[in-house]
Amino acid sequence: MLLFLDVDGTLLPFGAARPYPLYEPAFPQAGTGTDHPLLNRVDPALGARLTSLGCDLVWATTWGDDANTDLAPWLGLPRLPLVDWPDSDDDETTGPHWKTRPLVSWAAGRPFVWVDDEITDADRAWVAAHHPERALLHRVDHRVGLTEEDFAVLEEWLARGGRDRAG
Repeated sequence: MLLFLDVDGTLLPFGAARPYPLYEPAFPQAGTGTDHPLLNRVDPALGARLTSLGCDLVWATTWGDDANTDLAPWLGLPRLPLVDWPDSDDDETTGPHWKTRPLVSWAAGRPFVWVDDEITDADRAWVAAHHPERALLHRVDHRVGLTEEDFAVLEEWLARGGRDRAG
């Protein structure tokens, strides 16, 4: 199972009215460092939580390879594959998010989970109509990022084999 992972608003919260907790790196890398001013908002424990899901993690972010050079070491993750976004003029106000079509293409018929703070019902409808396999599109609150409640949703869906609840 693939897990497409956004960064801004998903791992890196923003936009809350209150200050964010700040974290120290749990996995210091000798001779490396990041200049990203907000990286300390990302809880390093999220790396282990994501790994525990048992999915093949894929960066689905505009961070590009910075996700591997800056964020993966912070989270204790190896280099992950990343979606290379095509240049596009898609109008995301009238249809699915600009990431939706490339993610379905990248999945190439495989089941997947997509975790992002910008997912809408238009994305879910488009994926349901155009993707032959199971898919969970899970929207995260950008003000808090991934929470235990989000992980509970992901874990439940994965435990059911990627099936929606009956009834």
